[in-house]
Amino acid sequence: MRERSRWRGALGWADLRGRQEGGLAFLLMRLTGIGLAVYLFLHLYVLRLLAQGPEAWDAFIATAKSPLFLALDGVLFLGLLYHALNGVRVTLLGLGIAVPHQARLFWGVMALTLLTTGIALYALFVLVG
Repeated sequence: MRERSRWRGALGWADLRGRQEGGLAFLLMRLTGIGLAVYLFLHLYVLRLLAQGPEAWDAFIATAKSPLFLALDGVLFLGLLYHALNGVRVTLLGLGIAVPHQARLFWGVMALTLLTTGIALYALFVLVG
């Protein structure tokens, strides 16, 4: 029984039942933070191709221009932008600014993130792809 409650505690941060916007903001902040940390290691792994010569790098660039990679760039942009804007929101709340309006700030961060990501995806697929 004790083992089961330990796992519930470890995974409990992902359970959104009974939580408000702050719980969702916290969960998304964690997920985007983990995603950005994983991306950092992938980015460093890809940069090693520079040491293998121009042929290896050119082959990767050709792959990176595929629709799948462009979509992944959009996911990266979404996560990065949400993480940054929500960090500003958390900072404002930590300073005691706009605390009564934290739910509206969260939905504003979500709207701005989705709108800007949509524009970026349009630019990626229409202008670059």
